[in-house]
Amino acid sequence: MVNVTADQCGAGERCFDSHSCQQQSEEQPNRRLALSHERSKMQPDDSQYLQRKCRIGDIDVHPTEKALVVYYEVEASILGESGNARLEEKKECQKIIRLRSLNACTDISSLARKVVEECKIIHPSKLAEVEHLLQYLQNRKKPGSKSEKKEKKPPKPRELLPFEGTEIDEEANINKIDEYIELLYESIPEKIRGSTLILHLARNPDNLEELLHNETVLGALARVLREDWKHSVELATIIIYVFFCFSGFSQFHGLITHYKIGALCMTIIEHELKKYDMWQDELEKKSKACDEDPDNQSLRKEHEKTFKKYQSLLVKQEQLLRVAFYLLLNLSEDTRTELKMRNKNIVHLLVKSLERENEELLVLVVSFLKKLSIFLENKNDMAEVDTVEKLARLVPCEHEDLMNVTLRLLHNLSFDTGLRTKMVHVGLLPKLTALLGDDTHKHVAMRILYHISVDDKSKSMFAYTDCIPQLMQMLFEHGEERIDTELISFCINLAANKTNAQIICEGNGLKMLMKRALKLKDPLLMKMIRNISQHDGPLKQLFIDYVGDLAAQIKLKGDEEFVIECLGTMANLTIPDLDWELLLKEYNLVPYLKDHLKPGSAEDDLILEVVIMIGTVSMDDSCAVMLAKSGIIPALIELLNAQQEDDEFVCQIIYVFYQMVFHQATRDVIIKDTQAPAYLIDLMHDKNVEIRQVCDNTLDIIAEYDEEWGKKIQSEKFRWHNSQWLEMVESRQMEEAEPYLYGDDTDALEQPDLFYSTDGMMPPEPGLSPDFYSQFHSQNGDFNACNGSDGRPATAYGFRPDEPFFHGYGSSR
Repeated sequence: MVNVTADQCGAGERCFDSHSCQQQSEEQPNRRLALSHERSKMQPDDSQYLQRKCRIGDIDVHPTEKALVVYYEVEASILGESGNARLEEKKECQKIIRLRSLNACTDISSLARKVVEECKIIHPSKLAEVEHLLQYLQNRKKPGSKSEKKEKKPPKPRELLPFEGTEIDEEANINKIDEYIELLYESIPEKIRGSTLILHLARNPDNLEELLHNETVLGALARVLREDWKHSVELATIIIYVFFCFSGFSQFHGLITHYKIGALCMTIIEHELKKYDMWQDELEKKSKACDEDPDNQSLRKEHEKTFKKYQSLLVKQEQLLRVAFYLLLNLSEDTRTELKMRNKNIVHLLVKSLERENEELLVLVVSFLKKLSIFLENKNDMAEVDTVEKLARLVPCEHEDLMNVTLRLLHNLSFDTGLRTKMVHVGLLPKLTALLGDDTHKHVAMRILYHISVDDKSKSMFAYTDCIPQLMQMLFEHGEERIDTELISFCINLAANKTNAQIICEGNGLKMLMKRALKLKDPLLMKMIRNISQHDGPLKQLFIDYVGDLAAQIKLKGDEEFVIECLGTMANLTIPDLDWELLLKEYNLVPYLKDHLKPGSAEDDLILEVVIMIGTVSMDDSCAVMLAKSGIIPALIELLNAQQEDDEFVCQIIYVFYQMVFHQATRDVIIKDTQAPAYLIDLMHDKNVEIRQVCDNTLDIIAEYDEEWGKKIQSEKFRWHNSQWLEMVESRQMEEAEPYLYGDDTDALEQPDLFYSTDGMMPPEPGLSPDFYSQFHSQNGDFNACNGSDGRPATAYGFRPDEPFFHGYGSSR
């Protein structure tokens, strides 16, 4: 059933039969009356005909409803006896065609034909366009669906309303302003009355301009505030409220600055906070006295009296604090004024006020802190005064605005590593995790949790909450849609921890992740899986069932980022039970690996993953032989020459050589048929520690199995150490202030134990020759000093490329 109505057509509305879609009379009553009125002014013989034309315009979809909007123009002309137009009128109209029955199963072609047939103003030539628009409506997501982010906007502090002390039984009149000024020179009650009347005037923005031109009134108010703010909280509150009314407009900020109201407000706030501490101490003392002597009725009555007085004073004080902070918040619109506030310790005053219970005051204070927190200096001030500890008690709370602004402040603070750690220590992690189920706050809570997950020390803490099961449920609720960047980034970070990875894989977790990643070709989801695959133990065994699927993805032409993650995942699978030879043959991967070793054949990231993959595969003896026969070793040397400035490439290529020299077949190829040992000797003294470590271990194995290269390696080591020694001696001799390296002992250089030795492995001798090194060898393949798992180097930059990195918000897909 197609429901058609015309929502607007000029000044009037029209409706069409919702059952038949037949358009009723095109003539609008309002327009017809207008034309009849004009026609009545003409002579009867001047006009005899009324002509109307309808021109169709664009057709579009309704922004919120399942409906089409047809735009058209109606032209009405009054024709004279000769056929000439005497009077013309045009009006733009629109018709809304509601399609209430449209759903996923609707036949779009049939519906489009029906719409065109029954709505006469749509020309049949527009059929294809109508069909296209109906398809869009059919696939458009409903507003507020789970896949669509619906995030609450940051709340603003509620506007100040008249409070106790500002009511008056007299109506303020701008013409009596001079009388109100006179009251400011009387006693405190008259000053309160006069300032209250002025406040009633200032609350009307139309009066601000006139008050501004009256210099006497503002000067008098500023004087009274400076002189009497300690004598009356009500008077101070009312006068600050007057200036607050001006602070709502930027053009009046200079006026407030002129009278130094901002600085005075900060002084008043500081004084009131000290008074609050005194009240608390006094109340605590009397409460303690009552506890010590519970039978003393006089003490109890005095405590109750003091408590009632304290509550009354607290209400008035919080009114003053709120109006003063709000005025300062408005003034802080200018960053130079904000800097002056910071120098007067505004952050300390605000954080101190977080101890209050008044929710409206807290919303204002937290909003002010959030505004300040975007500057590094203010954030550092907040870190010094335990802001996170005081905010923690506000999470969760029933006041929606307070909850929202508190989370946003915590989000700003969570960019600091130290403050993130504090959030974990004060117990915010389980509280924030619980908010993931709240649609209103889950997006901000997730961003804070994401920042916490960046720190390695904090990752493990997530295992003790129900965060991971909730995240997994969110992942699988997305259906065919792309996963939100912040959600998948959070999961990527958590998967870098072994305990978290085990929770993720519980049940069919890994199976469902793999199924989704392979179906959608999602590189970020595969990055999460890659992080899971790096953990030793039972987790790697889970991937045996998916090795074939991963290998099949590598050769498919598609998203290069997705292929990189698949390669990285396979390179992590250092599993003894995995038959790499069968895998390489079945999926014919050797030609692919060799082709992608050519410089420029692909992006550097992909080539690097291919090198790492070859290093993993080379652990298997038969695979190493297969790779060597395919000519991969010369290709690696060529790549080494091309990427010699990139420490990451150099380190991983040398690691491949290290793996291959373990196997006799590939060792002979490397030693006899290539110049790989010569390259290794050149890199033996590289500046990068990891490269030197891999080179030393590889060369030690080569020296053990090949005598000729062993001598060359020993000679180079001796030459290097000797040159270092000579360089040190020469530099010492050039220093005139130290004629002798070892003081006055001229025989020091003759002592044999000063010459090079290998940490006690050989006895000191008066002289050493390179041949002496042939008497010993370091342990073959001693990679205990390496930081990488499975003996792999920790890479040139101190981390393996297949290790997790912390995925950023702005990552592209």
